Amino acid sequence: MTALRNIPPAAYKLLIVLATVIWGLSFVVMKDAVDVMEPAWLIGVRFLITAALLTVVLWRRVRPALTREQLRRGAVLGLLMFLAYWTQTIGLAFTTPGKNAFLTATYCVMVPFMFWAVAGKRPTVFNLMAAVLCVAGMGLVSLTPGTQAVEFGDVMTLVCAVFFGLHIVFVSKYAQGCDVLPITVFQFWTMGLCGVVIGALTEELPNAAAVSPEFLFNMAYLIVLASCVALVIQNVALAHVPPAQASLLLSLEAVFGVAFSVLLYGEALTMRLVAGFGLIFAAIVLSEVFPLRPRGQQAGDIPTPAPAADLLAGDNGASGELEEVLDGRS
Repeated sequence: MTALRNIPPAAYKLLIVLATVIWGLSFVVMKDAVDVMEPAWLIGVRFLITAALLTVVLWRRVRPALTREQLRRGAVLGLLMFLAYWTQTIGLAFTTPGKNAFLTATYCVMVPFMFWAVAGKRPTVFNLMAAVLCVAGMGLVSLTPGTQAVEFGDVMTLVCAVFFGLHIVFVSKYAQGCDVLPITVFQFWTMGLCGVVIGALTEELPNAAAVSPEFLFNMAYLIVLASCVALVIQNVALAHVPPAQASLLLSLEAVFGVAFSVLLYGEALTMRLVAGFGLIFAAIVLSEVFPLRPRGQQAGDIPTPAPAADLLAGDNGASGELEEVLDGRS
């Protein structure tokens, strides 16, 4: 099986799209799950189980990575991701899945500016144009016509977008000289522990009597697909895709979120939705067709590499173990 470092860049972008399909359905799944278990407990249980599973599967990679620096990076990413998921889940309890999906995806506007602050790489005009188109499209897809009031759930979802944007930037920042897989496992342990601690301090204990087969199925989806598969391939792919392009590809999560809502809840596929899908795909095409070139570089020059270093290069490169995770083998 070919090592991940030999996969062409386009394949990593397809991996990001696959993750957005999984997460698009997870909006519907999470809406049902949060009715049974409160947000922090839900995140804690979900990611402790996820971390335990991946630790077993990837132990040969995790064990040599148990260093202070690797643990620190995993803890930072885990804290950012926990805060993102926690505020998103709270927001989901007080707003609709469509608005939650749209407002979460506004991080695509924030990421180029955050990356500018961290790495000094200024966003291009094409980044800005694509982001504007993307936000406009997501507005048509997800916002209810005539709804202008900002509610508590909407505010919490906007806060989560900030943390998601910071997480993307810090994954790229930490993609230098490290193996992404152990860091991702450490991230999950941090998220799970934060969830259990915050849940114990601020929420009621989960009601075992409310746990149904449907809830267990939802948790299995969130743990195996939305966490073990989607978040792992996102972190791997972010090491090979520039943050501005990655954030726009990740914004497809909102499109798939509404699409699954249409399929599962029978929402009408209106011209407004079709127009929104068109704008979002136009934004992605704009981002992909016009490469990210520094000022002064001409179209015929050799393009600069992606700002994220290759996490998986050299001896620390990912081998067949991630393929085994995605193929369901231990």
